[in-house]
Amino acid sequence: MRSWSAPEVPALPVTGPEVSLHDTATGGRVTITPKDGPARLYVCGITPYDATHLGHAATYVGFDLLNRAWRSAGHEVRYVQNVTDVDDPLLERAAKVKVDWVELAERETELFRQDMQALRVLPPDHYAGAVESIPLVVEMIQALEAAGAVYSVDGDLYQSATADPAFGEESGYDRETMLRLFGERGGDPDRAGKRDPLDPVVWLAERPGEPSWPSPFGPGRPGWHVECAAIAREHLGAAFEVQGGGSDLVFPHHEMCAGHAQVVEPGARFAQVYSHAGMVGYDGEKMSKSRGNLVFVSALRNSDIDPMAIRLALLRHHFRADWEWTDAELFDAVDELGRWRRAVALGAGAPAAPVVTEVLAALADDLDAPRAVAAVTAWVDATLGTDGLADTSDPDAATAVLAVVDAALGVLL
Repeated sequence: MRSWSAPEVPALPVTGPEVSLHDTATGGRVTITPKDGPARLYVCGITPYDATHLGHAATYVGFDLLNRAWRSAGHEVRYVQNVTDVDDPLLERAAKVKVDWVELAERETELFRQDMQALRVLPPDHYAGAVESIPLVVEMIQALEAAGAVYSVDGDLYQSATADPAFGEESGYDRETMLRLFGERGGDPDRAGKRDPLDPVVWLAERPGEPSWPSPFGPGRPGWHVECAAIAREHLGAAFEVQGGGSDLVFPHHEMCAGHAQVVEPGARFAQVYSHAGMVGYDGEKMSKSRGNLVFVSALRNSDIDPMAIRLALLRHHFRADWEWTDAELFDAVDELGRWRRAVALGAGAPAAPVVTEVLAALADDLDAPRAVAAVTAWVDATLGTDGLADTSDPDAATAVLAVVDAALGVLL
């Protein structure tokens, strides 16, 4: 599948610190220093049944900071993202609006590309759709069968969750919480015939009126979790550095992904770090299609809002925090962006070296974008002289600040 065009990223004259991230599985910090080869990142992508809302944008901008922080630290990065271009929510939406599901998926995926490009999110090296990855899924299911972990319920194939001895370690949830979340987030804990209510489906047998593909198990389509596990293993190998996504993916999605992969390759932790972005709310609730409280990136762009102001509004919140979007958030960011641009337009300014150091240090510290933004704002305040004393002692300040804001924060001034 085609990704989107990459923005130019300026090279910085200094090297940033090694990146440390909060790991959901352990609850602690992990400093990630790839020893052989690139730093590897898998971020779960969209199910393209609707446009990109600000909750999506916050997640992908958050992990874009990780991509950039690794590059600032001198590492090559291999980034993979999927598109779940066949799944129940997509098929249900297509039927409801009476549009071909392929057409809907292609249209919304293209809109997502445009939104990501406008927000200057670095594109993945491999952008893989579920449909094109069905051969990889089939191979993984065959490996799970060989391990004795797969069984059939009326033609649908399930994996025994407990076939992975580490099941539950990624989320740390108790069984009661797992059962509740599994039912709320696309699972089928009440299906008769399953050996355990928490067992995930890996292959859905053909249903009337739904798309299907041939396989050794009969015609059908892949389950959600096995799709990501197969794509990640194919492009990143075992025990890659970071699996990322929204906090609503902690369970069941990331737990089940790990379970599939760890049965196929026992003893190898699927990802070294599991990192999760917070949820963005609107009107007092998490943004979601079911609540109808979505703010779309494309709608803001079409109303002449500078995408860099949207990105800056997102950066003013830590990527792991839950927070609420308001119009005031956006217009504050519009004003802040204008002040940043006025400061760099002067050319000379307050000393830039401390700003560069602080921005890189902040992002290496669990992607602390608010701290980095505060450092730039402090430089802007000193340069514009908000206290009545403008500082233009560094003749090359603007060049250095422009470069670090672009390279590390992804904001083009």
